[in-house]
Amino acid sequence: MKILKYILFTLLLTMALPQETQAKREKVPQMYMFGFSASFQDSIIYMTDVQEVSDVWYDSKTRFLLGRQHYSYQLRNYLTNNKQQPNRVCVVMFALTRKEAEKKFIKLRKEYTVKAKGKYDVRYLPTTEFKFEAVDMSEE
Repeated sequence: MKILKYILFTLLLTMALPQETQAKREKVPQMYMFGFSASFQDSIIYMTDVQEVSDVWYDSKTRFLLGRQHYSYQLRNYLTNNKQQPNRVCVVMFALTRKEAEKKFIKLRKEYTVKAKGKYDVRYLPTTEFKFEAVDMSEE
């Protein structure tokens, strides 16, 4: 009886431990994304248009955009060099369809315009002014 409990305990323990899994990385033909930038030093908010970016790497298991930090750095470098706005926090929001991306964009814009009641100076960066460039994640 004791051996049976030991075997059952060992079996349950091996099932409960996390299994090492491999992420499913794939290159999608297009992804829709937009950038958001804020600073702790002022009330200026920058938002880019929803943009279609081709040949983007995506983890289909976790549903995450690979290389998100590279896209954020693109926006941060643009704001530092062209708008003289250093030390900004930049975030990239993404979706597989334009409709999903625009829904996220409208929700975030509403948060900083309507709900904030004029606390923030929201500035838009059109695609003619700033455009995300695809990041090659095949090596990483």
